[in-house]
Amino acid sequence: MSDTEVRVMRLPHGKDLPLPSYQSAHAAGLDLVAAVPADIPVTLAPGARALVPSGIAIGLAHGYEAQVRPRSGLAVKHGLTVLNAPGTIDADYRGEIQILLVNLGSEAVTIPRGMRIAQLVIAPVVSAHILEVVSLDKTTRGSGGFGSTGN
Repeated sequence: MSDTEVRVMRLPHGKDLPLPSYQSAHAAGLDLVAAVPADIPVTLAPGARALVPSGIAIGLAHGYEAQVRPRSGLAVKHGLTVLNAPGTIDADYRGEIQILLVNLGSEAVTIPRGMRIAQLVIAPVVSAHILEVVSLDKTTRGSGGFGSTGN
């Protein structure tokens, strides 16, 4: 496993919150917390979604992206997940990380300030060189789509 530097800037409404952190020695994702006002938690009714601020902005090196992913515990316990998972943060984005949460559960979920709501995975990016062609090489699968390789 290699390390890469990620610059993190706390925004005014996230000054008292912890920086993203790994929760175990071999965790792939850094936990992100909700930077909602302490006196105004976000409550998501079943089926509702909300854009929840993290209180931070990041600076990634060229050749990297950050992926915003759901936390498995929130998904299994409450049906709370990241709607556009994984959300992509490009290396040149410098705005606040916001997490688009959706409640797929059957009960309302309240998100207080500081609650761990998502994971941030830092990953290398491969840039593709697009080459237009008139035909593609033949494969066993061919153009078989969804479910074409079995269950």
